[in-house]
Amino acid sequence: MGNKLYVGNLSYSVNSQQLEELFGKFGEVVQVNIIEGKGFGFVEMADQEAADKAKTELNGTDFEGRALKIDEARPPKKKNNFRSGGGGGGGGGGRGGFRGGRY
Repeated sequence: MGNKLYVGNLSYSVNSQQLEELFGKFGEVVQVNIIEGKGFGFVEMADQEAADKAKTELNGTDFEGRALKIDEARPPKKKNNFRSGGGGGGGGGGRGGFRGGRY
């Protein structure tokens, strides 16, 4: 369990200060991060008790005309980086280089 909450279904007009004020009613807010143009963000509370209380009290409530969706934030997914970890490359493939005959 963590102190970081996912806050979904945000109005695009909501700013970090508004979320900090809203969640501040339940305890100390450490950090607010709104993902621009996506309608969601994250709020990190100072302790687990404050995060739990904010989640329970605010989930489904109306804020700026939208019903908030609040849940515990999940850790970010690891991205597959196909460029790392071998594969590809290899020899000349029959093009260029020394072919074992005349120059």
